Amino acid sequence: MNNKETELTKKNYSAHVKEEWDRLVKDPLHRLEFSTTLSLLKEHLPESGVILDAGGGPGRYTIELAKLDYEVVLFDLVAENLEFARQMIKEERVSSKIKDIVQGSITDLSEFADNSFDAVLCLGGPLSHIYPEEERQKAISELVRVTKTGAPLFASVMSRYGVMLATPSCVPHEVGFRDHYRNIVENGDDYRWRGDGYCHFFTSDELERVFLKESVEVVTKAGLEGLNVDEEVTNKFADDFPEAWENWLEIHRQICTEPFVVDASGHMMLIARKR
Repeated sequence: MNNKETELTKKNYSAHVKEEWDRLVKDPLHRLEFSTTLSLLKEHLPESGVILDAGGGPGRYTIELAKLDYEVVLFDLVAENLEFARQMIKEERVSSKIKDIVQGSITDLSEFADNSFDAVLCLGGPLSHIYPEEERQKAISELVRVTKTGAPLFASVMSRYGVMLATPSCVPHEVGFRDHYRNIVENGDDYRWRGDGYCHFFTSDELERVFLKESVEVVTKAGLEGLNVDEEVTNKFADDFPEAWENWLEIHRQICTEPFVVDASGHMMLIARKR
């Protein structure tokens, strides 16, 4: 469905392609989301196969998976993302592992047959930009439909309590817009995301609930940035105390699946397996 929220998402991401490409590697906090995600992928992916990177943006995970010798289909809403991805795929010399690059919405994966993929990814928050809830459910149904029986599905979204924890240090002025901020707290819906975008912030219970409406079992949930809610503080910690930071990363990996940590994180991941 092509609604206002979809148009806001297209507009926002088409204007921030390079920023989105750089986001996961630009500093220690963002690299933590990236490294935690890759660690979980390596733990739960099959040894080989064809993977759908749904809502894969400019292709950061597509390229990483191709380097791991998987065949990948990159699928995204934003034409500018896919054009940038084509350039990076060529630069990284992984074109032979990319089966296709397709533009579209994750609410409609009719391009692909049932049980097409050995794993399906929906990472970084594509589900957080779908509105209303019925459309989010439709997207999840589509993601499950194209996943092979017994295969894993990975979905990461933006966290409601994670954004609230970060608010006092990062965006305190947001609370001044009373109705706007109460809407985030009560419904998870933010119409001021990146200034003029739309984002739905999930709780972990909500994320699990919507997936369990489909024919899946939940394997685990994880907080991708863990307890690191302040970007400036976290990056200073990593830069000023590198040995302590390495120890902290080990602790993060141990506790990232604890329920409190899942909800406290900026992004949370759910890993499911299709029945």
